[in-house]
Amino acid sequence: MTQEIHGTVADGFEAVREEFAAFVAGERPDYEGQLCAYVHGRKVVDLWAGDGVDGGSLYGVYSCTKGAAHLVTALLVQDGTLEPDRKVTYYWPEFGAEGKGSLTLRDLLSHRAGVIGVDSGFTDQELADDRAMAERLADQKPFWRPGTAFGYHALTLGALSGEVVRRATGRTLQEVYEERIRAPHGLDFHLGLPEALEPRYRSVQAMIPTPTQQAQLDEAPRGPHTLTSIAFNTQVPDPGPFEEYPNSRAVRAKGPASAGGVAAARGLAGMYAAAISDVDGRGPLLKPDTVAEISQIHSTGYDLVSRAHRSFGLGFHATADAWHPVLGARAFGHSGAGGAQAFADPHSGLAYGYTRRRMAYPGGAAPENQRLVKAVHTAALAT
Repeated sequence: MTQEIHGTVADGFEAVREEFAAFVAGERPDYEGQLCAYVHGRKVVDLWAGDGVDGGSLYGVYSCTKGAAHLVTALLVQDGTLEPDRKVTYYWPEFGAEGKGSLTLRDLLSHRAGVIGVDSGFTDQELADDRAMAERLADQKPFWRPGTAFGYHALTLGALSGEVVRRATGRTLQEVYEERIRAPHGLDFHLGLPEALEPRYRSVQAMIPTPTQQAQLDEAPRGPHTLTSIAFNTQVPDPGPFEEYPNSRAVRAKGPASAGGVAAARGLAGMYAAAISDVDGRGPLLKPDTVAEISQIHSTGYDLVSRAHRSFGLGFHATADAWHPVLGARAFGHSGAGGAQAFADPHSGLAYGYTRRRMAYPGGAAPENQRLVKAVHTAALAT
C-alpha cells in the first residue's frame, strides 16, 4: 500500500513533493517522516507521511540539537559576550585541570578539545544533565593533546560549550536558546520539552538493517575502550540501545545540548531560516560576518572518533563538505544520529529540515537526504 503524502509545496517546488513521494514509496510501510524548507525566509516545502503523523509531530533529533546549541554561542560571539580566541579557562577556570589550560573556545567548538567522554563513562542520569557532565569533564584528562587533532564530541560538546555559556551569562544555554531563539520565533524545536507537549512526541524506533547491512555492522565491531566507544558512552556495562536516549522523559525534559533536542522538521528548518533570513518581519539572527565565522572550516580531515573524513566549523558541520557538496561553501548545520538533517545555505537562501521516526542505516544523516536536498536546492535556485 502506497503511503499518502500530506502537506503543501509552493509553486516551483512540485518536484520536491514528487521526490519525497518516490522515496517514501520505497520505504517500509511503517515509515514516518517530515520534510520542510524555507527559501529567503518563505516556507516553500511542508510535507509529511506516516500513520498518526502531522506537521507538528515531534521527534528526537539527536545531534541536530548541536545546531540549536551553537546558534546560541554564535549569537553570544556576535554580541561580544564570548570571544572565540580566549582560553576556556577565562570563563571556566576549573576546566584547566589535566593539561587543558591552553585550550581556546575556538578549539573547543571545533571538536579539538580531546574531552570526548570520561574514563569510567557517564550514568544515565548524568547523560540527561549537562551540568553534571561538565563537572566530570573538567577533571578529565584529554584523550589527545588538545588542539593537535579533532574528533567528534558526540555527547559532550553541548555540555562543554553550555558550561562556558553559563559561566559567561549566568544563564543556561537552554534558557538563552528559549528566550532569544525558540520563543520569539515560535519554533517547534525544543531544548527541554514541556510536559504539555508530550502527547506530540513520537518515540524513536530502532533501526531494522537488511541482512547485508547487518553483516556490515557485524564486520565493524566497536571495542569497549576505543575513542569511538568512549565518545558514545558504550564502555559502560549494559549501555542500552541508543534509540532509547531521547525516549527518556528525563532527557526530553532537560534537553541536553549535545543530543537531547526534540523537534518537528518545521522547527529545524524554521530555526535555520531565522538564522540567515528575514522571517515574518523579523530580521536574521546572524550578521553576515558571524555566518562567515561560524561556517568557516576549522577542523577537516580524519576524525579520530568517526574514523572517517569530517569537516566542522564552530559547533556546526561544514555541511557542504561533510554531507552535501551541492550546497554553497558557507552552508552550516548539523545532522542527527536517527537520520534527521538540518542546515542553512546562505548562498541559495535555503533552510532545510528533515525528521524520521525509525533510525536510519548507518546512522547520521539518513541517505534519503541526498536526493531530497538535491531536489529542494535545485528548485530553490530556479525560483
